[in-house]
Amino acid sequence: MKEIKFTKMQGLGNDYIYIDCFKQEIDNPEQLAVLMSKRRFSVGADGVILICPSDVADCKMRMFNIDGSEGKMCGNGIRCVAKYVYDSGIAKKEVLNIETLSGIKEIKVDAKNGKAVTLTVNMGRPILEPSRIPVIFDGDKMINEPSIINGKEYHLTAVSMGNPHAVIFCDNIKALDLEKDGSFFEANPIFPERVNTEFVEVVDETTLNMRVYERGSGETFACGTGACAVVVASVLNNKCKIDTEVEVNLLGGKLYIIYSSDGNVYMKGTAETVYDGVYYL
Repeated sequence: MKEIKFTKMQGLGNDYIYIDCFKQEIDNPEQLAVLMSKRRFSVGADGVILICPSDVADCKMRMFNIDGSEGKMCGNGIRCVAKYVYDSGIAKKEVLNIETLSGIKEIKVDAKNGKAVTLTVNMGRPILEPSRIPVIFDGDKMINEPSIINGKEYHLTAVSMGNPHAVIFCDNIKALDLEKDGSFFEANPIFPERVNTEFVEVVDETTLNMRVYERGSGETFACGTGACAVVVASVLNNKCKIDTEVEVNLLGGKLYIIYSSDGNVYMKGTAETVYDGVYYL
């Protein structure tokens, strides 16, 4: 029996199991994510995130969904990684660099009493070219384009923030059957690598409500890259303004996003450590 030490952390209810790979080796993270993420039968989480040494940054982040698939980036997850790295002393720096499959991300740490509280992530530039998102679309950008999903027409805006997102604006997100509708988007052939789907309700030009169905995980309480994609889509659709902080309300809480005229997207939010534990594999 192998003992695996882990830390449970969450950002707006988007909870992951974090494993410090500076101290231990993980041989099969895909299988481990499936085993550890089962709610009621195991630790329970939206997935597993490994915090690993890096040759080019303060650490490297690898994230695995509950189905064992590896994701490129997780906005809530990277804030938790930054908090772990800062709080544990791996890198006690006001600005951290974390390597991901979507490149190196810069995180500004606001700390209190030696612990990271609020973290601002430079999420980089959104990708709008269909072939790079990827989405099958014959055009330069997919902005508010009609698409038939499971026999129903939706107007989609496609954005990648390191992983693919389909953004749909609607009037009443509470009434959605997201577990059903989201699965149709995830499996639709126009998204060759599957897709995260965000349904958005515009309150005003600085306030958005959203729900998200994440590929490989289903509906989650929050999605950082999704919130960023939603603000980018809102600017592209003239619902929000560039260089303006937008409050995004998710099931798990609030994120504050700025789509800057420098081309980058900045995400500010909290991260919390819940508990440490040992898993017996």
